Amino acid sequence: MFHRANLRRSGTVLLLTLATLLAGCTPNTSGEAIFDPYEKQNRKVHAFNKGVDRTFGGGKGGGIGKAVPAPVTQGLSNLSTNFSQPSYMMNHLLQGNMESAMRNFWRVVVNTTVGVGGLFDPATKIGLHDDATDFGLTLAKHGVPEGAYIELPILGPSTERDVAGKILDTVLNPLQGVIKAEDQRKIAGVKVLSRAGDRAKYSETVDSVLYDSADSYAQARIIYLQNRRGQAGDTASAEAEADEVYDSYEDFYGGQ
Repeated sequence: MFHRANLRRSGTVLLLTLATLLAGCTPNTSGEAIFDPYEKQNRKVHAFNKGVDRTFGGGKGGGIGKAVPAPVTQGLSNLSTNFSQPSYMMNHLLQGNMESAMRNFWRVVVNTTVGVGGLFDPATKIGLHDDATDFGLTLAKHGVPEGAYIELPILGPSTERDVAGKILDTVLNPLQGVIKAEDQRKIAGVKVLSRAGDRAKYSETVDSVLYDSADSYAQARIIYLQNRRGQAGDTASAEAEADEVYDSYEDFYGGQ
């Protein structure tokens, strides 16, 4: 009885949290393709994020991630991706995409066993390519509006819908119930180190946007929105000619 009561209480809290988050998605009544009512504050956060990037070596060839050998950063990236697969599966199921959910399932099986816990990625070599998704895209699939553009400290470009998605991805992560708190902290550490490796991997692209653009804030904003709208299937809003530069920058921000 106590366990069931706790489950009901947790479900109620989750639904209330979700309702609050979704209610916070500001409707775009401006008619503009880019809805950025918080631009003044966003630009301050963008300046802060650039400062953090410079502190850790950004603009000089990829920052601290360059100090780590490429095979190590690739292994960390593989581990981080493998830890993300259960969340991808859950979101694909919520989006009604069974084929992608099963592909992610078999990626976990292959990479966790043959790939030594996910350190290596033999699944890709046999055609089980990564199919990343997230709760932001799940919300988009179910008609939740994009809301206003927001730049988050450290995390970078986002939207109100994607902020809600990030929170729900954390709260509803299937690993929460099976992985100990100590191990979850280790996984978080792996993800941080993987992000540093990504910064080095995409250094040329990211540096060109952050340090070579006349307006790095506007450039980062349009790249992020184009990619996210494309991922959400909003082809009317996403520019079809988005090129490899955009794709690489989006890869660095991990799809959100």
